[in-house]
Amino acid sequence: MKNRREFLKTASLSAAAIGLGLPTLSFGAKNPEDIFKISLAEWSLQRILFAGRMDHLDFAKLAKNNGIDAVEYVNQFFMDKATDKAYLNEMKTRAEGEGVTSVLIMVDNEGMLGAATSQGRRDTVENHKKWVEAAALLGCHSIRVNSYHAVQWSEDPMKRKEAIDICSSTLRRICEFADDFDINVLVENHGGFSSNGKWLASLIDQTGHNRAGTLPDFGNFRMHTEGDKILSYDSYRGVDELMPYAKGVSLKPMVWDDRGNESRLDYERMMKIVLSHGFNGYVGIEHGEPNREWEGIEDIRTNLDTIRRTLANQG
Repeated sequence: MKNRREFLKTASLSAAAIGLGLPTLSFGAKNPEDIFKISLAEWSLQRILFAGRMDHLDFAKLAKNNGIDAVEYVNQFFMDKATDKAYLNEMKTRAEGEGVTSVLIMVDNEGMLGAATSQGRRDTVENHKKWVEAAALLGCHSIRVNSYHAVQWSEDPMKRKEAIDICSSTLRRICEFADDFDINVLVENHGGFSSNGKWLASLIDQTGHNRAGTLPDFGNFRMHTEGDKILSYDSYRGVDELMPYAKGVSLKPMVWDDRGNESRLDYERMMKIVLSHGFNGYVGIEHGEPNREWEGIEDIRTNLDTIRRTLANQG
């Protein structure tokens, strides 16, 4: 793996104009899936799920019908079922019956890692335990958590360090529990301090547990808004800083620079960054266009499939 990583960082990139104009990279991979895999985040379908036009239990089947054989669940769509083994087994049976891999559960609304009180942080740990167990039953490799803090944003270095100290302690306790279930606990850049790549990398370093990792989200580098001013962090730099800890990535087709500007994702540039870290796991599509959810997902899947097929052919 190290040799591959070093090669990707130092290889001379030719101007082979194939497909998306990807450079020539030698992977020695015969199958596109050996380069990276494609999954679908359930949040992409949030509008039709919340509107009741889709049943959460049909997620795996619909993903497979649309050419994707791995899924990332969102707990909001089965919030009261975390300990319902019959329901979870039905989810598992349906996914396995479709030949679909259950990758992870994105966990929301279960308390903050950086809650203001010690009791609040204890509650956060306890609330996440049931999702660790649910992920293990479903056959997932991870849960995704948010590193929210009682103070969501501050330019004060001491406040930022305090947030790392508090959040890392809570995260480590969740990881210690998850270790017994062979489940990773991934933190997504998701606003506030966490959308600063250096801050989130420092959080994982300080947590110091092998189950702690990141789920870099290409589009979630908007840190804070002050009036009309948007404070953002460069998406490409942020992903590069988080990839050493990554056990998955979330693809949104819009990215940020350091000046509060949003633009379309440069697939080639971003995937070169992702792959330069030796990553060959799941690239999760997380994008829902109103009234054309599946069409938007297909557009992204096609781009990703072109990238990996091109690279496989160059191997």
